[in-house]
Amino acid sequence: MVQPTRRTVLTAFLSASALPFIAGARAGAQSPPARLVPTPACGNDAEATPASSEGPFFKPDAPLTRDLAAHAPSGDRITVAGLVLDADCRPVPNALVQIWHADAAGEYDNAGYRCRGHQFTDDGGRWWFATIVPALYPGRTRHYHFKVQRAGGSILTTQLFFPGEPGNRRDSLFDERLILALTDVQDGRFGRFDFVV
Repeated sequence: MVQPTRRTVLTAFLSASALPFIAGARAGAQSPPARLVPTPACGNDAEATPASSEGPFFKPDAPLTRDLAAHAPSGDRITVAGLVLDADCRPVPNALVQIWHADAAGEYDNAGYRCRGHQFTDDGGRWWFATIVPALYPGRTRHYHFKVQRAGGSILTTQLFFPGEPGNRRDSLFDERLILALTDVQDGRFGRFDFVV
C-alpha cells in the first residue's frame, strides 16, 4: 500500500466535516480520520485546553501565512493541523491561531519572522500550518508555541509536544494533555491537535 503524503492527509482533513470527528466524543489530539479521544475535553466536562508558558521568544505581528517551511529549507517537513472548538464541541470559525517555534538548528528568529505565523480558522473551525519539526535546544523538549483566540474571547497561550521524546520527562513545562497525534507520511509527518477554547 502506498503511504499518503502530507497533502493527501490535509486534503482529507479539510474536506471532512468537523462533526463526524467529534460526534459522541470529546475533542482532543488524534490522527485523522479516527474519532477523537477525550483529552482535552469539550462537552459535559467543559475542560478547556490547558495553558502553558509563553516563553521568552514570542513576537507580536507575525505574518498571516500557513507556510512556515518555505523559510526553513533544511528542516524535516510536517503539517500541523486541527480544529478550534468551543466547550460544547462546536467548531469556532474565524478564531486566531498563531504559532512560533525553534528552527532546524534549535534557534528562534528574534530579528525576523522565520518559523512564525498566524491564520484564522475556516467556517469549520479548521487550521493548519506547513512547517518543520523544531530542533531541540538546551533545557527544553521538542515543542511548538501557540496562541488561540476566538473572536472577542480571551487568549489561550499554550505549547504542543511530540510523543515519545526522551526530553519530555525532564521538561518541567511538558504536559501529556498537549501531545500532538503524529502520523508518518511519505514526505514527512502530519500532526493533529484540536484546541478547546
